[in-house]
Order: sequence, then C-alpha cells, then structure tokens
Amino acid sequence: MGRPETDWARRKAMTLLGNGLSEAKHHKDELIVVEAELAVKRRIGDSERNILIAQGNLAITYQRLGRHEESLRVRQEVYSGRLMLDGEEHVSTLIAANNYAVILNELERFEEARSLLHKAVPAAHRVLGETNDITLMMRCNYAEALYAAEGATLNDIREAVTTLEETVQTARHVLGGAHPDVTSIEGSLEDAQEALAAREGTKIK
Repeated sequence: MGRPETDWARRKAMTLLGNGLSEAKHHKDELIVVEAELAVKRRIGDSERNILIAQGNLAITYQRLGRHEESLRVRQEVYSGRLMLDGEEHVSTLIAANNYAVILNELERFEEARSLLHKAVPAAHRVLGETNDITLMMRCNYAEALYAAEGATLNDIREAVTTLEETVQTARHVLGGAHPDVTSIEGSLEDAQEALAAREGTKIK
C-alpha cells in the first residue's frame, strides 16, 4: 500500500486533470478520469462523503455526454446516499434533490420530479430561505414538472405560472436580471404562459 501522502497527491492530480479536461470540453477523456477517481476512492475505503462527491462529478460528466439515463441512476444514488448520511433537511441533501429533479425533468419523468420536489421545496424554504438560489431553482423545476407533464390539468398550469411569476420576481431582486438562473427561470415562465394560453385559448399579452 502506498504512503498516505502519495495517495493523496495522486488523487489530487486526478481531480485537477479531470477539471482541466472538463474546462477544455474533452468530456470523453474526462469520463475516464472521473470513473478512475471514483474507483480509487472505493478501493481505498474513502469516506462516504468523498465518494458521494465523486459520484456527483460522474453524474455531471454523464450528463455532458448526453448519457442521461446513466446520469439519472447516479443522481438517484447520490440523493439516497445524502438522505442516509445527512437527513432530508441538510443543504447537501437539498442540492442533491434538486440535481436529481433536473435530470428527471430532462427525461420527462415529471411525476417523479413533482413528488420529489413537493417535499424538498418546503424543506429548502426552512433550511435555506426563500431567496436562496437553490430554493429558487427548486421552485422553477417544480413548476416545470407541473406545466410540462402530459397530463397537466388547468390548475397545474396555473399553479406553475403563479409559482414562476413569484420566483422570477424574487430572483431578479436577489440575483440581478443578467444572472443565468434568472434567464432560465424567465424562459420557464414564458413556456408556462404559452401552455396556459394554449389551454385557455387566449393570447399572451
């Protein structure tokens, strides 16, 4: 077995290499490094927290490569791991829940995202506050799960529009109009308003 400081240096080098490949958008090469880093952490019996962080990095890389089903599987594992390790009202668990919901929405598994965020959003309000960026994006993702679902009712779509109107107003105040999260929420609001107009047979003002 290698010396602890040597193992640490190797793991640090792998992390830096993975970050560099990510910035250069060499995601296939990045995947090789990220998978190797996770395997090393498991082999040496690294802490559960560090393994969950490595799994989160793996999920991100899968998503960048368009491998959404694999990203979803890892996101679910990370969320379950955070629940067991930290409980449902820890900030790390809430971030994991939001990340999991994002990929659920991308795969149009809206009912699952809605169920997950129905519990997570109130927890985020209690733990992080209404103006926190994670809380704001959770509300946005919850609204998307409402209006984008194939079986969305008129009340679902109206709730989504109301939620997004409130969320975008808060986000603009807290983050500023040029922030990418604000732009994302504004886009979701436009989509929800279009869905509502189509259902009601009205025109968007």
